Amino acid sequence: MAFAAVLFDCDGVLVDSESITNGVLRSMLHELGWMVSEEDCFQLFVGRALQDETAIITAHTGFEVTGEWLAEFRRRRNEGLAASLEPIPGAVDAVHEISLLLDGKIACASGADLGKVRLQLTKVGLAEVFAGKMFSGMDQPRSKPAPDVYLAAAAALGIDPARAAVVEDTVPGVTAGVAAGATVFGFCPPDSPAHHPPQALLDAGAGEIFTTMADLPKLISR
Repeated sequence: MAFAAVLFDCDGVLVDSESITNGVLRSMLHELGWMVSEEDCFQLFVGRALQDETAIITAHTGFEVTGEWLAEFRRRRNEGLAASLEPIPGAVDAVHEISLLLDGKIACASGADLGKVRLQLTKVGLAEVFAGKMFSGMDQPRSKPAPDVYLAAAAALGIDPARAAVVEDTVPGVTAGVAAGATVFGFCPPDSPAHHPPQALLDAGAGEIFTTMADLPKLISR
């Protein structure tokens, strides 16, 4: 195998969560008086930890984001995810196939809080295959686009990051994977506003773009 491990982002790669999460965020921003569009909300916040982007909210609303406001966002977000979350089509089968190919050397390395990662992977039936191998950028010194969460995941698996494949769908995530020294596969399903466009992922350093999760095991084994 060309790769010793595969490190997956979570949102937009394993689970179709971005429309739910950004719908909640957009509603809360509207409550603050910022009538941000769906497209702009995706572009500004997808792929980034919300707690790192509070200055943008303050600049548009004058509201100083508090811990209580962030906690309310997470509560409403988790409620929506628990009710409606679905896996990315083909992701569950692809993860299991790749785990078999690599003798379990896979991990989920997300920019989201670990509670959200666990909730989502449990909801779509992937918690067991990623048990003990879930990592949050919020638990690291820096979150994406810094490479810390991918470096932590590679270290936990006992592999050189240069021998890892990273699967990402946003520019900050691709930037993080490249900075970690990994080979990055950019996932970009057609006509999805929640995923960054192919050229943006390539410009950030993705080595290859693919559009369906069913193709990923073949790309990894190739």
